[in-house]
Amino acid sequence: MPEQLFLIGNLVIMVAYAAITVAIVVPVRNAGQLRTNKLAVATALIFFSCAVGHGLHAFLAYRSITAATGGTGGTHLGHMMNESWPTAIWDLLTAAVGVYYWTLRRGYGVLLGKGAMYVSPWEQRRLDESAARERAARDVAESHLVTLTAVVEHTDAALIGIDLYGIVTAWNAGAEQMFGWTADEMIGRSVGVLTDEPGQEQQQDVQARVREGERNISYEARRIRKDGSPIELSISLAAVRETSGEVTGTSVVARDIGAAKEAADRARALEERTHQQQRMESLGKLAGGVAHDFNNILAIIVNYTEFAAEASADPAVRADLEHVRTAADRAMNLTRQLLTFTRGDTIQPQDIDLRDAIAEVRAMLDRTIGEDIALFARQPKQALIVHGDPGQLQQVLLNLALNARDAMPDGGTLVIEADEAELDGQEINMQPSVAAGPYARIQVSDTGEGMSAEVATHIFEPFYTTKPRGKGTGLGLATVYGIVAEAGGSINVFSELGVGTTFRIYLPLATESAGPASTGTRLMVPPKGNGQRVLVVEDEAPLARVVHRILTGNGYRVLAASTGAEGLQLYLDKGCDALLTDVIMPEMSGPRLAELVHERQPGLPVVYMSGYSNGLLGSSGVLDSDIPFLEKPFASTDLLHKLHEALSRAPSGQPRTGAPR
Repeated sequence: MPEQLFLIGNLVIMVAYAAITVAIVVPVRNAGQLRTNKLAVATALIFFSCAVGHGLHAFLAYRSITAATGGTGGTHLGHMMNESWPTAIWDLLTAAVGVYYWTLRRGYGVLLGKGAMYVSPWEQRRLDESAARERAARDVAESHLVTLTAVVEHTDAALIGIDLYGIVTAWNAGAEQMFGWTADEMIGRSVGVLTDEPGQEQQQDVQARVREGERNISYEARRIRKDGSPIELSISLAAVRETSGEVTGTSVVARDIGAAKEAADRARALEERTHQQQRMESLGKLAGGVAHDFNNILAIIVNYTEFAAEASADPAVRADLEHVRTAADRAMNLTRQLLTFTRGDTIQPQDIDLRDAIAEVRAMLDRTIGEDIALFARQPKQALIVHGDPGQLQQVLLNLALNARDAMPDGGTLVIEADEAELDGQEINMQPSVAAGPYARIQVSDTGEGMSAEVATHIFEPFYTTKPRGKGTGLGLATVYGIVAEAGGSINVFSELGVGTTFRIYLPLATESAGPASTGTRLMVPPKGNGQRVLVVEDEAPLARVVHRILTGNGYRVLAASTGAEGLQLYLDKGCDALLTDVIMPEMSGPRLAELVHERQPGLPVVYMSGYSNGLLGSSGVLDSDIPFLEKPFASTDLLHKLHEALSRAPSGQPRTGAPR
């Protein structure tokens, strides 16, 4: 009976040890550690050796039992004693393996996890390093995620996520600020709420392009805020893809470019205004030059017409000459407008109350504007005082009003009004530009035909007109521009075809009263000369002959020269009582000639004459503004009056230098 129990016990233990061995070897082999995980292999060997040992014991017990039942127990017992040495050897081997196991076990104190096998220190070190790298990478990723989240939430740009159906999936703080919708309001809502109907079509087209795989789509568009106001945006889109490459949505970056576009439009308008001012200045110089030469010709025509009229007793001839003089007067008016455009016309500035100016123009227009036009003149509530020439201001208002009348052939409404306006100096449509400050603003508005933007860019250029041939000279608005610019003001125009036109004139408010300009009393018939010798220097020979004839016919003696150098030599040779000289001459100008003469005779009266206006010559530094000046074209009475005034102001007993008479 004991032999049977011994047999059964060894069999049970053998099976248990074998199962443990398999439980160790299989996961080690699956982990690929049969060669590297020495502790696990040693443990498996121990249990395997134990299983084999117990199996051997079970085998011996089995042989003993079978021998005993056969009646040869003594023989079997002796046989077991003879075979006990293998058991002893095996027990020694098992002991060696156990010692080896416990030696290794003391150096291995780490299990990878619950139910895991022992791992070698080298493997554990590698796993620890891998885990450390993984933790570091996770920390960096989390840090980047935090940074990215902060950037997304605090950027001014709108960052929006949209799925393939146009539903908002992400909405940052920049989008909230830009559009006025909160994230809670927008997430789950269609992005189409941000667009009008044309914008939705554009949005759908762009979404289709994203789904088709197009990358980095950028465009500019107008979108709608929550309050309904429009906003100009620069929009960039990119597809959101899964790891498989499938497009699952769209990321949108939107930036407000309204201010940038406004700045670009302002810069472009400023550039255009600069070009316009340069063009106007060039045209002004051209107009001034034309007026100068034309005035010389007109002076000859006007005075020879007077000579012929005085010499003829035939009424028909005198009537014809009167027509010539009338035409010459019209030509003189044109040149005067040209000089006004160049800001060189002679003016008499004084303080002007715009209420009075508008009332006077209203009275004039009531008689001329026509019954089919409703005229409204709105006076400012308080006095608006500007400093300028009353006649020129009246001319400005009349020109604008008559242009408005011509733009309303079938009738309409004309409004003239004035008020005070504050300019910041950054207005982009002013001609010319003006500094910031308070201004008096005059507005002339009509409900006429209006004009296109192209026409509006040219209306202040001289001789530019949209009226039929013979109906306008093209100098009206050029004159308005010149007068306003000369007064230190500016003008702009707003017009729409079929709607009407509004001109706005800005004039500096007068800071202190300068009082009306004083004008001396002039006799209608100029006194004749008393034999005074006048040195006339004029490079235009026909005009020089006209001056010579006028002066000699009115009691003066004339020394004539065609250049400054010739005139100086005549003065040195013969002397004179007065100098009448052109201003602009080749080689030596009139002011230079007068300067050389005054070195010898300081008090000698000098009268300048020029086809340029005194205002233009004074502003350019050629002449002082208070000197005797005769503007061409001039009539004989103008010349005689100016010369008489110069001689009257000269010191008495002035000695004449040069050769005696």
